Amino acid sequence: MQDLINAAWADRELLKDKKCSDAVHAVIEELDKGRLRVAEKKGTKWVVNQWVKEAILMYFAIQPMKKWDVDPFEFYDKMLLKKDYESQGVRAVPHAVARYGSFLGRNVILMPSYVNIGAYVGEGTMVDTWATVGSCAQVGKGVHLSGGVGIGGVLEPLQASPVIIEDGCFLGSRSIVVEGVVVEKEAVLGANVVLTKSTRIIDVSGIVPIESKGRVPARSVVIPGSYAKKFPAGEFHVNCALIIGKRKASTDLKTSLNDALREFNVSV
Repeated sequence: MQDLINAAWADRELLKDKKCSDAVHAVIEELDKGRLRVAEKKGTKWVVNQWVKEAILMYFAIQPMKKWDVDPFEFYDKMLLKKDYESQGVRAVPHAVARYGSFLGRNVILMPSYVNIGAYVGEGTMVDTWATVGSCAQVGKGVHLSGGVGIGGVLEPLQASPVIIEDGCFLGSRSIVVEGVVVEKEAVLGANVVLTKSTRIIDVSGIVPIESKGRVPARSVVIPGSYAKKFPAGEFHVNCALIIGKRKASTDLKTSLNDALREFNVSV
C-alpha cells in the first residue's frame, strides 16, 4: 500500500487507476480499525507515517460529495461517519460525531463531541461535552478530555507531528493543545491551559525555573500563567504554562484527580 500511495502522491493522475484508489480506501479502513496509525511511538520517540497523511489527503480528493437528510437537518459533505458503535464497545451520546477513518478503542465514551479523520482515541478514554479531537491527533488509553477541550489537528505539512496525548492524562475544561505538542503519560492540565509549539512551559516547582517548549513531562501538574514581555508599544503579559509539581502515586485513579488538582489549588 505504501508504494502505491507514494506513487499516487507524486502523480495524481494515478488516482484514476483503480489499484491506487483502492489503496487509498484501504488505508482509511486500516485507520478506522486501528490497525494503522498516523504516528507511532518507537522507543521513546513518536514517528510520523507521512504516507498515511498522503492517503488521507487523497481520500478527500477522490470522495464524492453526498447529501444526508436527517429531518429536519441536512448535511452535505465528502466524508463518511463511523457506524456500529455497539459492536466496537463505544458509548456515543447524541450528538457525538466521529468521522470514518478515526479509531475509537473499546469503552471510549463520546459525549456530544467531535473526532476527526486520522485521529486515534485509546481504550477507556472520555471525550467530554464539546471536546474536539482534531485530524491525526493521537490520544492514549484512560485519558480524560474535559468539557470544551480542543485537541488540534494537522494534515499539512506532511512531516508535521500531530498532537500527542499519552496514556492516563487529564485535561481540564477549555484547555487547548495544538501544533504537535506532546503531553506525556499521566500529566494533568488545569482548566484553560493553552499549549502551542511556541508556548513557554516553565517548571516552577524547584528553586530555579526550568523552561522548555513543545512537551509536557510525564506526571506534571500544569496551570496557566503569564510573563512580562516588552513590545514597541510597552510591556504586556503573555500566556505561558507553569509546571507546579508532579502527580502523586496516591492520585493515580481518575476519580481522585480532582483532589490532586485541589492539592495545588488548580481549577478543574
